[in-house]
Amino acid sequence: MPRPWRPVLASATKCCSSEDAVVAGDGLTRCRPARSEFSRRLASFRRLSSMTNSPATPRDGKDDEAAGEMGVGPMQLHSFSLNELRSVTHDFSSGYLLGEGGFGTVHKGFVDAGMRPGLEPQPVAVKQLDIAGHQGHREWLAEVIFLGQFRDQHLVKLLGYCCEDEERLLVYEFMPRGSLENHLFKRISATLPWGTRLKVAIGAAKGLAFLHGAKQPVIYRDFKASNILLDS
Repeated sequence: MPRPWRPVLASATKCCSSEDAVVAGDGLTRCRPARSEFSRRLASFRRLSSMTNSPATPRDGKDDEAAGEMGVGPMQLHSFSLNELRSVTHDFSSGYLLGEGGFGTVHKGFVDAGMRPGLEPQPVAVKQLDIAGHQGHREWLAEVIFLGQFRDQHLVKLLGYCCEDEERLLVYEFMPRGSLENHLFKRISATLPWGTRLKVAIGAAKGLAFLHGAKQPVIYRDFKASNILLDS
């Protein structure tokens, strides 16, 4: 079904990323909580990150407490090491490159069984932030905090993150059919039937409705075909 990976919407059979707003990732705007609340979430993330920095570090009650303070359920987001993400993407090989832009690059990878408790073996999309690009650490951090709270069938799922030295990465579920834009304009496959196009449009609308109806509503400011991803 459609769900954009960047950071939210794309399902042909599933669809889906001022003073009072904060931008999380590419075009995702959320009403900012009170400054003290936002600062508390940042502090909670830093504590959670430090506690789960090593893949071998077991989780305990404090981990779940920190996750709860972030608004993220226990075990919803996984902390990966840079070496792990290098391994799953074959050292960010050009053969695994899915796309690139001002934010950095996106590579395909595969998470093996047993890498993390509760994480099924599956293909993933690894977004590597270009620190010199238009997104910085704060935008990356906001994307982790905010997208980590969203779980809806019409949104691409954020699985985890990596925060190591100067490296900032995000790990998303992989959408095998790519973007709606490719199917509409680049003729990489058979033309999408109108029935499928209607399902995509409805799915994307449901994804937006989910964001707009959140407790702290989110406005997706970069809604376009290239940001709607299709699964099977």
